[in-house]
Amino acid sequence: MADPIFYEPLLNVTIGQIAGLTNGVLVDSSLANRPVTRLASLADAGPDALVFIDGKKNAQNLEGLKAAGVLCTDEVKPSIPKNVAIIVSRHPQQDFAAIGRALYPRAVNAHLWSGDETGISPHAIIDPTAEIEAGVTIEPGVIIGKGVAIGAGTVIAANVVIGNGCKIGRDCYIAPSCSVQYAFLGNRVLLHPGVRIGQDGFGYVPGKAGLDKMPQLGRVIIQDNVEIGANTTVDRGALADTIIGEGTKIDNLVQIAHNVRIGRHCVIAAQCGISGSVVLGDMTMLGGSVGIKDHVNIGSRVEIAAASGVMNDIPDGERWAGAPAQPFKQWFREIASVRAMTRTKKESSSDE
Repeated sequence: MADPIFYEPLLNVTIGQIAGLTNGVLVDSSLANRPVTRLASLADAGPDALVFIDGKKNAQNLEGLKAAGVLCTDEVKPSIPKNVAIIVSRHPQQDFAAIGRALYPRAVNAHLWSGDETGISPHAIIDPTAEIEAGVTIEPGVIIGKGVAIGAGTVIAANVVIGNGCKIGRDCYIAPSCSVQYAFLGNRVLLHPGVRIGQDGFGYVPGKAGLDKMPQLGRVIIQDNVEIGANTTVDRGALADTIIGEGTKIDNLVQIAHNVRIGRHCVIAAQCGISGSVVLGDMTMLGGSVGIKDHVNIGSRVEIAAASGVMNDIPDGERWAGAPAQPFKQWFREIASVRAMTRTKKESSSDE
């Protein structure tokens, strides 16, 4: 449920307006003027709420549903109580998300997150050589180093540290307590709280007295429309750059090591660990807690299941799972074989 303390809707809309915005079909036009003041899940719905149902399997036990309206597919329509307005949609979840973006733009637009305040706080420390375009918001406690450039519409939230020479594009949002160094960020980049960009990579060589540090001389390049989750870390390159491609979305608590190159529009779930010099192609997806060995090349449109351990290169378009990871079909066959052996062993033991 959208708490009005944190999320105040920008618009007041009706069922009819929602049908128009989504190109959905309103089943009962007499309900077109019914107001909608919030979005909700099925469990938290009420007479002022819009909900969605995606697929017939989620349309169970709806007799007691109380909602202003529901977005659903045609096959779900017979399960909806008569007093609820029905908007038939081919893609209910996508349309519901679109309505959410219209009602609650501050929940998704980074440059609106700081509210109505703009300008530079007198409690920020900004080097005089920094180039700050008009329309930038800089909150209290921010420290900005020499030669930094920040584009118009960007919000730098409280207690952020931006190191010397960094470049940040337009309409970005750098959330509280992030640190950015040795990095160039494109436009509309979103860093959630606690993100660390550009620190040393984990590079050491054997020396006479133990381990000697390998100088990390590269940068981090983050392209347009990238989002990086809370407390994720992106190390700068050793000699080459660490690169995150346009439109990639990274969850919380992910480690990206030095020299990693991530393609465009990838999705990386929480707690993944990507070792040094790994290459990910475009539109590749990593489930939660995937670990990838250093110097591995993973193709485009690859899907890797959660908790997999990747030790080898993966060609384009494949689906892998397991630890060590292997193609899905092979992994399922091995799991099935192990289960069959276990059943056989149990049956043999019971016969004795």
